[in-house]
Amino acid sequence: MQPVRVAVLAFEGVSLFHLSVPGIVFGVEPRPSGLPPYDVRYCTPTPGRVRSDQGIEIEVPDGLELMTRADIVVVPAWSHPEHSAPLALTKALQKAHARGAQVVGLCLGAFVLGDAGLLDGHRATTHWAARELFARRFPKADYHPHVLYVDDGNVITSAGTVAAIDCCLNLIRQRHGADVANRVARMLVTPPHRQGGQAQYIEQPVPILPSESRLPNVLDWAREHLSEPLSVDTLADIARMSRRTFTRRFREATGTTVIKWLALARIARAQQLLETTDMPIERVAAEVGFGSALSLRQYFSGQVGTSPSLYRRTFRDGRRGTGESQRPT
Repeated sequence: MQPVRVAVLAFEGVSLFHLSVPGIVFGVEPRPSGLPPYDVRYCTPTPGRVRSDQGIEIEVPDGLELMTRADIVVVPAWSHPEHSAPLALTKALQKAHARGAQVVGLCLGAFVLGDAGLLDGHRATTHWAARELFARRFPKADYHPHVLYVDDGNVITSAGTVAAIDCCLNLIRQRHGADVANRVARMLVTPPHRQGGQAQYIEQPVPILPSESRLPNVLDWAREHLSEPLSVDTLADIARMSRRTFTRRFREATGTTVIKWLALARIARAQQLLETTDMPIERVAAEVGFGSALSLRQYFSGQVGTSPSLYRRTFRDGRRGTGESQRPT
């Protein structure tokens, strides 16, 4: 099996964290079943030594020509988003994109994709702290300032720092399915693959004392009972809280409402069932708690951008043809 070729851009002042994430996620060991080899390499406009944001110097032997052979091109957070990226870099990205490579901008790396014109008419995001600059510099982009990442075909952008892991896990889910992505997440001891539409930041991500929050157990319980008619009152009872207290703490811990969280959880489970089973759409809808196939189609289309049946067909056709799943269009 041919490895998936990944080219990661390095440059002066590059985020050492973002530079490492693709290699950590795609090169996870021990290798989960179903994850083929990935060949992660690094390139820079001028081959040689590059100093990271942590002061560590890295020897990068390959130039931008590495992008011409890559299946995935990753641009880490750009050091100076207020300045345009070099022309040689933007041209290399344009050529890679035109050839069919997936081009990924992690955090402020989205600015480089914007400079290359790859975000015009496409949905995109970046770190919330740079939202005003981003909107001003790239008015033709369909900017989504509050989400973790945006997957718009072969152009993918993510929010700040840790969202880079979510973004790379999403690439694995696209190509190899939700089960493989979740196994990789378990190996990395990170939460399972999260939908890109989740909030970038939350008001109180970690309780002052673990004993003060029963929400993790409640969320796990809810995921195991998605087929049931769950309500705020039901989950509040499981958490042994009043409805008012539960609602407040739920938003503090997740950054969203119970209803929106349940919809995302149900869609994620539906994707998994569509990828891994031959269940009729009506049964998938019942298994994940949408009640009817019509309701599933409406929610699924709004979040994923395609119908459940087309999603299943595209996913399976992609895997039969190339050994990888492709994103539905």
